[in-house]
Amino acid sequence: MATNEGVGLGATIRAWRERLSPSAVGLPTGRARRAAGLRREELAERAGVSVDYVVRLEQGRATAPSAQVVASLTRALRLTDAERDHLYRMAGLAPPNDERIPDRIPPGVHRVLHRLGDVAVAVFAADWQMIWWNAGWAALLGDPSASPPALRNFARERFPIGSDPVRIAAWPVIARNSDDSDLAIVSDLRRATGRFPHDARLAELIQVLTTGNPTFARLWASGTVAAHREDRKTVEHPEVGPVDVDCDVLTDGDSDFKIVILTAVPGSADEAKLRRLMAPDVDSTSAPVF
Repeated sequence: MATNEGVGLGATIRAWRERLSPSAVGLPTGRARRAAGLRREELAERAGVSVDYVVRLEQGRATAPSAQVVASLTRALRLTDAERDHLYRMAGLAPPNDERIPDRIPPGVHRVLHRLGDVAVAVFAADWQMIWWNAGWAALLGDPSASPPALRNFARERFPIGSDPVRIAAWPVIARNSDDSDLAIVSDLRRATGRFPHDARLAELIQVLTTGNPTFARLWASGTVAAHREDRKTVEHPEVGPVDVDCDVLTDGDSDFKIVILTAVPGSADEAKLRRLMAPDVDSTSAPVF
Protein backbone atom coordinates (compact mmCIF):
# COMPACT_ATOMS: atom_id res chain seq x y z
CA MET A 1 0.00 0.00 0.00
CA ALA A 2 1.43 3.37 -0.96
CA THR A 3 1.87 6.10 1.62
CA ASN A 4 -0.24 9.25 1.60
CA GLU A 5 1.01 12.04 -0.62
CA GLY A 6 3.93 13.86 1.03
CA VAL A 7 3.68 11.87 4.27
CA GLY A 8 5.73 9.02 5.72
CA LEU A 9 9.08 7.39 5.20
CA GLY A 10 8.73 6.73 1.46
CA ALA A 11 7.51 10.19 0.55
CA THR A 12 10.28 11.80 2.60
CA ILE A 13 13.01 9.72 0.94
CA ARG A 14 11.61 10.61 -2.46
CA ALA A 15 11.53 14.32 -1.61
CA TRP A 16 15.16 14.20 -0.46
CA ARG A 17 16.17 12.27 -3.59
CA GLU A 18 14.47 14.75 -5.90
CA ARG A 19 16.04 17.80 -4.27
CA LEU A 20 19.61 16.46 -4.59
CA SER A 21 21.12 17.63 -7.87
CA PRO A 22 23.36 15.24 -9.82
CA SER A 23 26.11 17.83 -9.99
CA ALA A 24 26.24 17.95 -6.19
CA VAL A 25 27.35 14.31 -6.12
CA GLY A 26 29.60 14.47 -9.18
CA LEU A 27 27.17 13.11 -11.79
CA PRO A 28 26.70 14.65 -15.24
CA THR A 29 23.59 16.74 -15.90
CA GLY A 30 22.43 15.98 -19.44
CA ARG A 31 19.42 17.18 -21.42
CA ALA A 32 17.78 13.76 -21.21
CA ARG A 33 16.92 14.30 -17.55
CA ARG A 34 13.27 15.04 -16.88
CA ALA A 35 13.84 16.00 -13.24
CA ALA A 36 16.50 17.99 -11.44
CA GLY A 37 17.10 15.41 -8.73
CA LEU A 38 18.72 12.00 -8.61
CA ARG A 39 17.17 9.01 -10.35
CA ARG A 40 16.22 6.01 -8.27
CA GLU A 41 18.98 3.99 -9.90
CA GLU A 42 21.53 6.63 -8.93
CA LEU A 43 20.37 6.70 -5.32
CA ALA A 44 20.41 2.89 -5.20
CA GLU A 45 23.98 2.78 -6.49
CA ARG A 46 25.18 5.42 -4.06
CA ALA A 47 23.48 3.71 -1.12
CA GLY A 48 24.54 0.19 -2.07
CA VAL A 49 21.00 -1.20 -2.29
CA SER A 50 18.91 -2.52 -5.17
CA VAL A 51 16.74 -0.27 -7.32
CA ASP A 52 13.78 -2.48 -6.44
CA TYR A 53 14.34 -1.80 -2.75
CA VAL A 54 14.40 1.96 -3.32
CA VAL A 55 11.12 1.63 -5.25
CA ARG A 56 9.55 -0.37 -2.43
CA LEU A 57 10.75 2.16 0.13
CA GLU A 58 9.31 5.10 -1.78
CA GLN A 59 6.03 3.30 -2.42
CA GLY A 60 5.64 2.39 1.23
CA ARG A 61 5.94 -1.37 0.66
CA ALA A 62 9.18 -1.51 2.67
CA THR A 63 8.79 0.33 5.96
CA ALA A 64 11.47 -1.05 8.27
CA PRO A 65 14.94 -0.60 6.74
CA SER A 66 17.87 -1.74 8.85
CA ALA A 67 20.20 0.67 10.62
CA GLN A 68 22.87 -0.13 8.02
CA VAL A 69 20.53 0.80 5.15
CA VAL A 70 19.44 4.00 6.89
CA ALA A 71 23.07 4.99 7.45
CA SER A 72 23.79 4.38 3.75
CA LEU A 73 20.77 6.45 2.70
CA THR A 74 21.87 9.22 5.03
CA ARG A 75 25.25 9.43 3.30
CA ALA A 76 23.81 9.01 -0.20
CA LEU A 77 21.21 11.74 0.30
CA ARG A 78 23.67 14.04 2.08
CA LEU A 79 21.31 14.64 4.98
CA THR A 80 21.92 17.09 7.79
CA ASP A 81 22.16 15.75 11.35
CA ALA A 82 18.55 16.77 12.03
CA GLU A 83 17.36 15.07 8.83
CA ARG A 84 19.38 11.97 9.64
CA ASP A 85 17.77 11.71 13.07
CA HIS A 86 14.32 12.18 11.51
CA LEU A 87 15.01 9.38 9.01
CA TYR A 88 16.08 7.01 11.79
CA ARG A 89 12.97 7.76 13.80
CA MET A 90 10.66 7.25 10.81
CA ALA A 91 12.34 3.87 10.31
CA GLY A 92 11.61 3.00 13.94
CA LEU A 93 15.27 3.26 14.98
CA ALA A 94 17.10 5.29 17.59
CA PRO A 95 19.28 7.99 15.98
CA PRO A 96 23.03 7.54 16.44
CA ASN A 97 24.65 9.88 18.91
CA ASP A 98 28.39 10.39 19.17
CA GLU A 99 28.15 13.77 20.87
CA ARG A 100 29.88 14.67 24.10
CA ILE A 101 28.03 16.46 26.86
CA PRO A 102 28.30 20.19 26.05
CA ASP A 103 29.84 22.53 28.61
CA ARG A 104 29.50 25.74 26.60
CA ILE A 105 26.48 27.90 27.44
CA PRO A 106 24.91 29.52 24.33
CA PRO A 107 25.15 33.34 24.18
CA GLY A 108 21.37 33.73 24.38
CA VAL A 109 21.19 31.73 27.60
CA HIS A 110 24.05 33.81 29.01
CA ARG A 111 22.09 37.00 28.32
CA VAL A 112 19.06 35.62 30.15
CA LEU A 113 21.20 34.56 33.12
CA HIS A 114 22.81 37.98 33.42
CA ARG A 115 19.38 39.67 33.43
CA LEU A 116 18.30 37.71 36.51
CA GLY A 117 20.03 40.28 38.67
CA ASP A 118 20.71 39.30 42.28
CA VAL A 119 18.98 35.91 42.08
CA ALA A 120 21.28 33.03 43.03
CA VAL A 121 21.78 30.97 39.86
CA ALA A 122 24.08 28.18 38.72
CA VAL A 123 24.22 26.12 35.52
CA PHE A 124 25.05 22.42 35.39
CA ALA A 125 25.76 20.19 32.39
CA ALA A 126 23.69 17.09 31.62
CA ASP A 127 25.83 15.05 34.05
CA TRP A 128 25.38 17.66 36.81
CA GLN A 129 28.89 19.04 36.29
CA MET A 130 28.87 22.66 37.44
CA ILE A 131 29.87 25.00 34.61
CA TRP A 132 28.70 28.49 35.67
CA TRP A 133 27.49 30.44 38.67
CA ASN A 134 26.78 34.05 39.44
CA ALA A 135 27.77 36.32 42.32
CA GLY A 136 24.47 35.66 44.09
CA TRP A 137 25.16 31.91 44.16
CA ALA A 138 28.65 32.47 45.58
CA ALA A 139 27.29 34.81 48.25
CA LEU A 140 24.63 32.34 49.39
CA LEU A 141 26.47 29.02 49.11
CA GLY A 142 30.14 30.00 48.98
CA ASP A 143 32.45 30.38 46.00
CA PRO A 144 32.69 27.00 44.17
CA SER A 145 36.06 27.96 42.72
CA ALA A 146 37.60 26.73 45.98
CA SER A 147 36.96 23.18 44.72
CA PRO A 148 38.89 21.70 41.76
CA PRO A 149 36.84 21.93 38.53
CA ALA A 150 36.70 18.14 38.14
CA LEU A 151 35.02 17.82 41.55
CA ARG A 152 32.30 20.42 40.99
CA ASN A 153 29.64 17.81 40.37
CA PHE A 154 26.31 17.94 42.16
CA ALA A 155 25.64 14.21 41.78
CA ARG A 156 28.99 13.50 43.45
CA GLU A 157 28.01 15.85 46.28
CA ARG A 158 24.59 14.25 46.79
CA PHE A 159 26.00 10.72 46.65
CA PRO A 160 29.34 10.95 48.50
CA ILE A 161 31.99 8.29 48.20
CA GLY A 162 34.18 7.32 51.13
CA SER A 163 35.34 9.78 53.76
CA ASP A 164 36.30 12.58 51.39
CA PRO A 165 32.99 13.90 50.00
CA VAL A 166 32.80 16.37 47.14
CA ARG A 167 31.57 19.78 48.25
CA ILE A 168 30.13 22.40 45.92
CA ALA A 169 28.51 24.43 48.71
CA ALA A 170 30.90 25.76 51.34
CA TRP A 171 28.39 25.18 54.17
CA PRO A 172 25.52 22.76 54.84
CA VAL A 173 22.45 22.79 52.61
CA ILE A 174 19.48 20.77 53.82
CA ALA A 175 16.84 19.65 51.29
CA ARG A 176 13.27 19.28 52.56
CA ASN A 177 12.47 16.52 50.04
CA SER A 178 15.83 14.78 49.86
CA ASP A 179 14.41 11.43 48.66
CA ASP A 180 12.58 13.04 45.73
CA SER A 181 15.66 15.11 44.90
CA ASP A 182 17.87 12.00 44.88
CA LEU A 183 15.46 10.20 42.53
CA ALA A 184 15.39 13.20 40.19
CA ILE A 185 19.19 13.36 40.01
CA VAL A 186 19.49 9.64 39.23
CA SER A 187 16.77 10.03 36.58
CA ASP A 188 18.67 12.95 35.05
CA LEU A 189 21.78 10.80 34.72
CA ARG A 190 19.77 7.93 33.26
CA ARG A 191 18.33 10.25 30.59
CA ALA A 192 21.81 11.62 29.93
CA THR A 193 23.14 8.13 29.16
CA GLY A 194 20.48 7.85 26.45
CA ARG A 195 21.17 11.33 25.11
CA PHE A 196 24.98 11.03 25.26
CA PRO A 197 25.72 7.28 25.18
CA HIS A 198 29.37 7.71 24.18
CA ASP A 199 30.39 10.44 26.64
CA ALA A 200 33.40 9.20 28.60
CA ARG A 201 32.98 11.64 31.49
CA LEU A 202 29.39 10.51 32.05
CA ALA A 203 30.31 6.82 31.84
CA GLU A 204 33.06 7.30 34.43
CA LEU A 205 30.69 9.17 36.73
CA ILE A 206 28.07 6.39 36.60
CA GLN A 207 30.73 3.77 37.30
CA VAL A 208 32.16 5.71 40.23
CA LEU A 209 28.74 6.28 41.81
CA THR A 210 27.39 2.77 41.33
CA THR A 211 30.50 1.17 42.83
CA GLY A 212 31.09 3.76 45.55
CA ASN A 213 27.69 4.81 46.88
CA PRO A 214 25.09 2.19 47.93
CA THR A 215 22.16 4.61 47.75
CA PHE A 216 22.95 5.60 44.20
CA ALA A 217 23.53 1.96 43.22
CA ARG A 218 20.11 0.99 44.63
CA LEU A 219 18.27 3.83 42.88
CA TRP A 220 20.12 3.20 39.62
CA ALA A 221 19.31 -0.52 39.69
CA SER A 222 15.62 0.16 40.41
CA GLY A 223 15.13 1.96 37.09
CA THR A 224 12.84 4.49 38.79
CA VAL A 225 12.24 7.71 36.89
CA ALA A 226 11.28 10.91 38.69
CA ALA A 227 10.79 14.50 37.57
CA HIS A 228 12.14 17.66 39.19
CA ARG A 229 9.67 19.44 41.41
CA GLU A 230 10.00 22.66 43.34
CA ASP A 231 12.04 21.96 46.45
CA ARG A 232 12.67 23.87 49.65
CA LYS A 233 16.19 24.06 51.00
CA THR A 234 17.76 25.54 54.10
CA VAL A 235 21.21 27.04 53.74
CA GLU A 236 23.12 27.14 57.03
CA HIS A 237 25.00 30.35 56.31
CA PRO A 238 27.80 31.24 58.77
CA GLU A 239 27.14 35.00 58.61
CA VAL A 240 23.35 35.42 58.57
CA GLY A 241 22.18 32.07 59.94
CA PRO A 242 19.67 29.70 58.31
CA VAL A 243 18.19 30.88 54.99
CA ASP A 244 15.13 29.10 53.56
CA VAL A 245 14.99 29.20 49.76
CA ASP A 246 12.91 27.69 46.98
CA CYS A 247 14.91 25.66 44.46
CA ASP A 248 13.68 25.50 40.87
CA VAL A 249 15.42 23.60 38.07
CA LEU A 250 14.95 24.70 34.47
CA THR A 251 16.23 22.51 31.64
CA ASP A 252 17.56 23.57 28.26
CA GLY A 253 16.10 21.10 25.76
CA ASP A 254 18.97 20.98 23.26
CA SER A 255 21.95 20.62 25.56
CA ASP A 256 20.13 19.35 28.67
CA PHE A 257 21.65 22.10 30.80
CA LYS A 258 20.23 22.37 34.34
CA ILE A 259 19.62 25.97 35.38
CA VAL A 260 19.21 25.98 39.16
CA ILE A 261 17.56 29.08 40.65
CA LEU A 262 17.39 29.78 44.40
CA THR A 263 14.93 32.42 45.64
CA ALA A 264 13.34 33.42 48.95
CA VAL A 265 9.72 34.33 49.63
CA PRO A 266 9.24 38.05 48.83
CA GLY A 267 9.06 40.21 51.92
CA SER A 268 10.29 37.44 54.21
CA ALA A 269 13.15 37.49 56.68
CA ASP A 270 14.94 35.04 54.38
CA GLU A 271 14.76 37.52 51.50
CA ALA A 272 16.22 40.19 53.77
CA LYS A 273 19.12 37.87 54.61
CA LEU A 274 19.73 37.24 50.89
CA ARG A 275 19.81 40.96 50.20
CA ARG A 276 22.36 41.44 52.96
CA LEU A 277 24.57 38.74 51.50
CA MET A 278 24.31 39.99 47.94
CA ALA A 279 24.54 43.72 48.59
CA PRO A 280 28.23 44.04 47.61
CA ASP A 281 27.81 41.91 44.45
CA VAL A 282 24.38 42.78 43.06
CA ASP A 283 25.66 43.08 39.50
CA SER A 284 25.69 39.47 38.24
CA THR A 285 27.18 40.52 34.91
CA SER A 286 30.58 40.18 36.58
CA ALA A 287 29.93 36.52 37.34
CA PRO A 288 32.59 33.97 36.43
CA VAL A 289 32.13 31.81 33.35
CA PHE A 290 33.61 28.29 33.12
